Amino acid sequence: MRVGIVGTGAVAWKHAEAYKNIGYQLRACTNATPERGRKFADATGAELLETVEQLCSHSEIDFVDVCTFPAYRLPAVELCAKSGKHVLVQKPMAVDLETAERMIVLAQKAGIQLGVVSQHRFDDSILFLKEAIDAGRLGEILQGDAYVKWFRSDQYYARPIKGSWAGEGGGALISQAIHQVDLLLHLVGSVDKVYGFWKLASLHAIESEDLLSALLHFSSGAHGVLQASTSLWPGYPERLEIHGTKGTAIVTGDQLTTWDIQNDFGPPAPVGHQTASGASVPMAISVAPFERQLFDFGEACKAGRPPAYSGQDGFKALQLVRSIYTACAEARGVEVVPKTF
Repeated sequence: MRVGIVGTGAVAWKHAEAYKNIGYQLRACTNATPERGRKFADATGAELLETVEQLCSHSEIDFVDVCTFPAYRLPAVELCAKSGKHVLVQKPMAVDLETAERMIVLAQKAGIQLGVVSQHRFDDSILFLKEAIDAGRLGEILQGDAYVKWFRSDQYYARPIKGSWAGEGGGALISQAIHQVDLLLHLVGSVDKVYGFWKLASLHAIESEDLLSALLHFSSGAHGVLQASTSLWPGYPERLEIHGTKGTAIVTGDQLTTWDIQNDFGPPAPVGHQTASGASVPMAISVAPFERQLFDFGEACKAGRPPAYSGQDGFKALQLVRSIYTACAEARGVEVVPKTF
């Protein structure tokens, strides 16, 4: 598969490494800042193009990978829809639900695949845990919690777009903890009501939240707690806790670190202790789950099937994030109504 990348910031370098490892060709790239684009192109062997329009219409590109800030999503999808190019976008898929919905509808009408990067679904720990939960090894799920107690420096937020509502859609929840939001939906199921509390700019000079706590009520009847922060020094590995009637599983960073199950059965749990986490260094994360997701997206494009993580999946995670923000801003419980496409 031949790939074109829009945006050559930190995560694009991670994607480039993954594409190299899985044997996909990074055919072209583009960046609004030419010198950054040139540096990326020189290092990866990609052709540097001046505009997104050139990249999305390039005859030797099979799909487009959008690694920009969340505010720039819809224009790229519009260009890909016109040229019949499949498109993969970084999380979150957009800053608001209206834009996300338009992206999904555009892709459907154009007959192209739309995927959203949520690589932690492809961690060994999550792949195992999903199968174990579906097989009933934890029993009925009673509680699903996620804790993202991270730290980001003032330098991280130095650019005005960082932590802005218009550019990033918010702060710690949408930019950092959306992965754990998605994993809770993936493992425990849909959420039908949320409550939340936040602190805006508790430590950093940003518009949005760098400290947030939410209570979740899952459609299954399970309860949940979600905490997201970038103000808790020095930053600790994210933690996902799933509690069922038969026991408990805890994922710390990218590793399953606790597996306490009564009368267990099935394959041995891959319990580990050396975790990779972006707790204080954003890119201190494994490339392996990126490889798996990017490969799956490429195979989906070739086979004409939906990718393992589609635009609809990205919409569900964004909808829960926006619902929590509404709960925090309006100091009330908010119902989450499923959306069908």
